[in-house]
Amino acid sequence: MVQNTETKEPKKKSKIKVPHIFVILFIMIALASLASYVIPAGQFERQANDSGAEVIVPGTFEYAESSPVTFFEFMFAIPDGFIQTAEIIFGIIMIGGMFAVIERTGVIALGVNKLASKFADKGLWIIPTLMLPFALFTTFTGQVEMSLIYLPAILPLVLKLGFDRITAAAIVLVSTIAGFSVALAIPANLGVAQEIAELPLYSGIGFRIVLLAIVMLAGMAYVWRYAKKVHNNPELSIVFDENEAAPEVEELSPQKATKRQVWTAFTLLAAFGVLLFGLLNYGWYFRELTGLYALIGITAGLVAGLKPSEIADAFNEGFKKILLGAIVVGIARGIAVVLDAGDIMDTIIFALGEFVSIMPDSLTAVFMLIVQAALNFLIPSGSGQAMVTMPIMTGLSDISGVTRQTAVLAFLLGDGFTNIFYPTSGYFMATLAVGGIRWEKWLKFIFPLLIVWYSVSVVALVIAQFIEYGPM
Repeated sequence: MVQNTETKEPKKKSKIKVPHIFVILFIMIALASLASYVIPAGQFERQANDSGAEVIVPGTFEYAESSPVTFFEFMFAIPDGFIQTAEIIFGIIMIGGMFAVIERTGVIALGVNKLASKFADKGLWIIPTLMLPFALFTTFTGQVEMSLIYLPAILPLVLKLGFDRITAAAIVLVSTIAGFSVALAIPANLGVAQEIAELPLYSGIGFRIVLLAIVMLAGMAYVWRYAKKVHNNPELSIVFDENEAAPEVEELSPQKATKRQVWTAFTLLAAFGVLLFGLLNYGWYFRELTGLYALIGITAGLVAGLKPSEIADAFNEGFKKILLGAIVVGIARGIAVVLDAGDIMDTIIFALGEFVSIMPDSLTAVFMLIVQAALNFLIPSGSGQAMVTMPIMTGLSDISGVTRQTAVLAFLLGDGFTNIFYPTSGYFMATLAVGGIRWEKWLKFIFPLLIVWYSVSVVALVIAQFIEYGPM
């Protein structure tokens, strides 16, 4: 007998590739449109509060005549989403332009090199050194969008110290989201929620300080552990097989600061002070910030000695780099557009509110957290979500024995942590794009930390309910 000497080649494992984020969002818009043919239409009554904002009046929900999304409403959802988020889109684009100019001045390279020399023998300590100020800045201003500036600034340093892109993104995103989720004095989410709940502005800060410390310690320990593992064995990096697809990062060479660069650094420091002043005193949003970003970029470029055409070229390069993240914001908004067009947004909110109201009193705050987390998928704006849900949650807290302060805390935690993994979070997806990190890779990294954070949140809410966290 003649033996068959041919050997069968082992079958290659097929890898499931997650579709492009544009595909994911388009499918979500289509599903939301189809849902308007199944979910009954309904509306709450709304009235203007003291600040002039339209808020839901609890107990006024009524079903309405069905108005499913038409073909043209579906077709116009994306352009309408771009129109509604125009301020945010232009703000994100201008952030990219401003940072490109600052990067061309060489100031960032100088700062990164200085840090690299200081942490050359103790690289892991760069993690708390950067995460603490990022978290503190965010917890008082709410400017999570600054992650789009932080990441490009620290990425060369982190890679130079022997870590990976996930580590750099984690340093930025974990710290800013922790600060945002356990807000100490953020006007846009905490301030709006407490105003609607008729609580003293920024009250209950003591409990939140303790909670923020716990959340931050957990986050820093998690990032430290991953970074140490990657530093010891680069092949354990989640993005080890994707280096060729990632954006290029220029090598930094040691150099001494020129007088112009020193003055540029002082200019940027003064601009940062203006930014903080405008945020805290005047509640600046993307309209004002876009103008400030443009002015900062132009001024920094001129002080550094760049020619006007060089400044323009830098802005153009920055616009290109950040364009994907900006476009994601407009497309993601299309989901809310079709939900509103089909009059089913209020129906979904009503159903979630009814679900919370039938839960045992001891678990009401926890289910408030779940509801807020679910709603943030539909309403990525923290202040927008507060306007929509806090009137309902305030009423639920009054009838269930949960303090209004606890309801506000449930809103903060539910709204905040989801911003680190929901694809509808525009600045988050933009930050991943800047770091060259695919969404599914990031989910693989962040999932264990999310379990820890949500466990801490549940315990915190149970304690808050037990101690009658107040005032109110």
